[in-house]
Amino acid sequence: MRTPICERLGIEAPIFAFSHCRDVVVEVTKAGGFGVLGAVTHSPEQLERELKWIDEHVGGRPYGVDVLIPVVYDREAEASTEEVIDLIPAEQRQFVDKLLDAEGVPPLSADDAAEARRELIGRGRNTTPLGARRLIDVALRHPQVKLVVSALGAPPKELVDELHGRGILVGSLCGKAEHAKAQRAVGVDIIVAQGTEAGGHTGQIATMVLVPQVVDVAGPDIPVLAAGGISRGRQIAAAFALGAQGVWTGTIWLGTRESELTPMEKEVLFKAKSEDAVQRKWMTGKTGRMIRSKASEAWEQPGAPRHLKPPLQNILYHGARIRIEKAHRDDLCSFPAGQVVGNMKEETSVRQVMQDLMQEYIDTAERISPLINL
Repeated sequence: MRTPICERLGIEAPIFAFSHCRDVVVEVTKAGGFGVLGAVTHSPEQLERELKWIDEHVGGRPYGVDVLIPVVYDREAEASTEEVIDLIPAEQRQFVDKLLDAEGVPPLSADDAAEARRELIGRGRNTTPLGARRLIDVALRHPQVKLVVSALGAPPKELVDELHGRGILVGSLCGKAEHAKAQRAVGVDIIVAQGTEAGGHTGQIATMVLVPQVVDVAGPDIPVLAAGGISRGRQIAAAFALGAQGVWTGTIWLGTRESELTPMEKEVLFKAKSEDAVQRKWMTGKTGRMIRSKASEAWEQPGAPRHLKPPLQNILYHGARIRIEKAHRDDLCSFPAGQVVGNMKEETSVRQVMQDLMQEYIDTAERISPLINL
């Protein structure tokens, strides 16, 4: 399964695992893949602790960090000296409170509310360019971070040049061939072609269509990773056939023992069908694929307020998520997940997922090899 990107990063298999959980990043990396920590859910102080822990547990192996650098965001909220949580408009705040109150979700206790506020303030402006910069500065203090990925399109060229000057590769996600052109222009080293099947921020083009388009734009010098709808070894084989040098995976790690999901969220995950992973703006104000719930669908009804721009919608969503989790209301529980949820029915381990991916890839390669000789 080794491809040129393996040689470049010093890894054994081109399986890239995006996760907000340090344990997943470590276990994938130790199993020969490449773990990428989603930094956006951490304050800079928390990220420092997480990366230090990863450094101590990956045995000197390289890993990556993923940040959100949006083009469209609330510039006033980024520049304000007030806490982001206090900038959410009354209309949207009242809409969420009314929804949860009507569903019988109790308000947080004084102690829980204070803890939630501290958590939300910590991640406040992470989904703005300045917030992403603070997280990148933390990552730069960790020499084993060999890849920084921009999850919302082409990063600024000056940032790409700076990271290159430090010997760090730069990746970027795209949902259209046009996006890949912009990413190539700023000098990214890896392009992740993310089809609409993927969890989180996605476009409308399917992986099978998108990957060869992006490969053609990237040309021979920029490796492409296929993302979206990949949870089986046979899909890795398909990604190689489409011209990708590896795969970028996310949802498949949510059902592992090492995952950051709560027991309630895992129950929601294992009950979900592929059609329950829907595109909504409830999470960040930008279109993203997530598990359907009463909360996500409330924002789709007539009379619902407009979605806010990052970072305000992010904070509104996470505040509601904390309250929903405390109440153990699985019918209101939404979180990012791709269409592969339909294949996930029980908890497993990161190592088992890695073994299954590689074994099925080998079986698939052996099955199709005779066809090449016909």
